[in-house]
Amino acid sequence: MLLGELSRSKSLAQTTPEPRKENTMNEKLKIVIAADPFALTLKDAIVKHLQEKDYEITDVGGTATKNIDYFDSCPTACKMLQEKKADRAILLCGTGMGMSVIANRFPGVVASCVESVFATKMCRTINDANALCLGSMIWGDFMACEAVDVFLSTAFTESLPQFASYLKAAKVKVEAIRP
Repeated sequence: MLLGELSRSKSLAQTTPEPRKENTMNEKLKIVIAADPFALTLKDAIVKHLQEKDYEITDVGGTATKNIDYFDSCPTACKMLQEKKADRAILLCGTGMGMSVIANRFPGVVASCVESVFATKMCRTINDANALCLGSMIWGDFMACEAVDVFLSTAFTESLPQFASYLKAAKVKVEAIRP
């Protein structure tokens, strides 16, 4: 019923964007970031970008002198989300998909592997994702930083107030699905 209304409503791409906010509490978010050897250059660009914005960043991934595979760094980042030591995670590998597959195994972690800034906004707006997975084979530094800004500034249900109740109820039902 509501999904039908959503498809008949004005296109999401045509909605008037609301002003961006840092987050709903007007505080700087704590960010955990992890990258495997394929995504170190992208990670460095994103870390520099976030440092310039004065975010608290914890890097649990590889470095130029220390290779850490995605299947080793991702669980560390996800545990930080679960333990509330981080508000959001940025997970980077070659395609973003490997990080996403692992991250979504952790209860309470909602990881989205995205390939556009618009999809990044929608993963927050519709799914309340708390882990953004990007692929270094797909994203350039500038657009990845733009996606990160959108990910950190978009609130759950933002731009979709008419569907807020539905999206909040759906979030509870989806989280309960543990086959």
